[in-house]
Amino acid sequence: MDPFVPLSPDWWVARLYQRLQVQRAEFEFYDAYYRGVHPLPWLAPQARNEFRRVLQMCRANYMGLVCDATAERLQPEGFRVGDSESADVDSWRIWQANGLDTYIDQAILESLIGGQSFVLVAPNADDPSTPRMWAEHPTQAVVEYVPGMGRRERAAGLKVWDDDWTGHVHATLYLPAGLFKFQARRSQSGLMPTVPVWERREVDGEEWGVGNPLGMVPLVELANNPRLLTGGVSELSDVVDVQDRVNKTLADRLITQDFGAFPQKWAVAWPDEDNEGNPTPPIDVGRNRMVTTSVAETKFGQWDAAPLDPYSAAKREDVKDIASRTRTPAQYLLGEMSNVNGETLKASESGLVSKCRQRMRTFGEGLEDAVRLARQAAGLPVDASMETVWRNPEFRTEGEVTDAAVKKLQSGIASLRQARVDVGYSETLIRQLEQDDADAATDPTLERIARDLTGGQGAA
Repeated sequence: MDPFVPLSPDWWVARLYQRLQVQRAEFEFYDAYYRGVHPLPWLAPQARNEFRRVLQMCRANYMGLVCDATAERLQPEGFRVGDSESADVDSWRIWQANGLDTYIDQAILESLIGGQSFVLVAPNADDPSTPRMWAEHPTQAVVEYVPGMGRRERAAGLKVWDDDWTGHVHATLYLPAGLFKFQARRSQSGLMPTVPVWERREVDGEEWGVGNPLGMVPLVELANNPRLLTGGVSELSDVVDVQDRVNKTLADRLITQDFGAFPQKWAVAWPDEDNEGNPTPPIDVGRNRMVTTSVAETKFGQWDAAPLDPYSAAKREDVKDIASRTRTPAQYLLGEMSNVNGETLKASESGLVSKCRQRMRTFGEGLEDAVRLARQAAGLPVDASMETVWRNPEFRTEGEVTDAAVKKLQSGIASLRQARVDVGYSETLIRQLEQDDADAATDPTLERIARDLTGGQGAA
């Protein structure tokens, strides 16, 4: 097939691989900042080797904390289908069977770092009722959308990985009409090639191209805070420069601390020779020593030590910039908290909570799309009104949460199930409690005990 025929599989794999390289380079840039592998601050070429040694100690990684503080509050706990009050059992069963209650945390973290990650869905021939779902890394997967559809309809998707077993780079192209497999040789350096020569690949007798049983691209993007035209954006996109400023300030402080924090001593009219004509030995300074000379004109003194407080103050201001721009609570970044009451702490975290709720909406769309595909593959009804159930991103004491839930229940504005959701019980635990309630209602002994405990009102 001619690779230059637009919209052909060969055209798509070449096009998407180039897009993946751009996406991979951007992710690796932000990933290095997340891991604390920042570029060293600038240093004049003529600087001594001692200064270069100090630079190795100047990295202070705030970027990792910015992503982790958000990721730890984004935890999906189920999916509601239709107008049901409870989370759907089948959807959560498929989700857990694929380990996504763990792997989705990693996918969300990668998306916060680089701007996007992906979920791949595929039918399961061994168990059709439980389709397969994978979390995919943004350096190995990419999606392109139909022009003019506002990033709503996926036109094609590509999964690429380096296969150490065969020494080839493998790729699978996902189109609405079919799935196509390719392979290419590694570059001479052993890395993934910049411009690979793709060959068609057959696996276990399967044809190079097979039909797509889902009828749509099964690779779903989880975009972080996406823009209308450019897609997902890294949480670090506009604070890496501030991180560089922090590192530069630390480098200046360490150099000053190493070379200027100790008072430099000086002497005037110190003789070069003693009375017998011998060279004067160097001055040996110590706590238990006194320096004297027979030359009346000789004077001793020391310069003031270089102050370090201005560097610490400059670093704090830069860290505050990171906190305000990313809405990460300052106490997370500065590690300072004293005499703080609950209301003050809640107010300090309100920006982060609000950001997490906004991220839930954008991440939720991708998760719901992936679960709809899984339900379709499993032969279950697909409902466009599906909703992701998230754990409350606001951290509160157990007493505060329970008191609020009880008051809602007693006032009648919330059901018992909703009260249990508000307390933070998982969907599995809530279903178990509901089963316990049902058992109690049909067990005469438990019914009598419940009636005695409630003053004759019977089991609730």
